Amino acid sequence: MKKFNIKKGDTVYVNAGNDKGKTGKVLEVLREKDRVIVEGVNMVSKHTKPNSQHPQGAIVKREAGIHISNVQLMDSTGKPVKVGHRIEDGKKIRFARKSGEEIK
Repeated sequence: MKKFNIKKGDTVYVNAGNDKGKTGKVLEVLREKDRVIVEGVNMVSKHTKPNSQHPQGAIVKREAGIHISNVQLMDSTGKPVKVGHRIEDGKKIRFARKSGEEIK
């Protein structure tokens, strides 16, 4: 299984693609496809069939996946950082390499 530095709920910075420069919260990590779904980034139009919410059918805007290499984790100061790992008290924690600050 692949290991990623980014988890659901993290705030990330998009560093490549049409949405370069945007930030958002990770809604889902798709490990099999090496992709993440970020809130408000890479919006696509999805045509839906008629249902109880949309009796006529509709075109719904939703987030599509973005490759995990195109996002970077942000620290508490709001800057994108590289992530390191270290073991403290028997637990593996993530930290920002530049500042040494723990990422929660």
